[in-house]
Amino acid sequence: MIRSDDTGKLVLRVTLGVLLLLHGIAKLHTGVAGISGMLAGQGLPGAVAYLVYVGEIVAPVLLIIGLYTRPAAWIVVINMLFTFWLVHGNNLWSLGKSGGWVLELEGLYLFAALAITFLGAGRFSIGGGSGRLN
Repeated sequence: MIRSDDTGKLVLRVTLGVLLLLHGIAKLHTGVAGISGMLAGQGLPGAVAYLVYVGEIVAPVLLIIGLYTRPAAWIVVINMLFTFWLVHGNNLWSLGKSGGWVLELEGLYLFAALAITFLGAGRFSIGGGSGRLN
């Protein structure tokens, strides 16, 4: 019998992983020069921008397959917090024309990743449902 909570964890992991991975693939094509500039503007080394590949390629792949799921989700949380800080800080409390939060997509990514850190991978994963890293 399929347990619905494990199925829900699978859906959440794969959805978040695929959606973030698409952003990472796009950055492979466009590069991270813009991010490097934003980091430099905040006094951080521009080379830190390459960590976006960890947050948008490596971590999403780990989420999709369900391996080291909790650390991968924490990486996404940290990545999204940097996104809020560097890119969207001025819009944190803004609403769009339709009344929704301007940062609802980023917020969904952040809170979905946070939920995965608490829920873990579930049974339908390479790492399995046991272990503190999954």
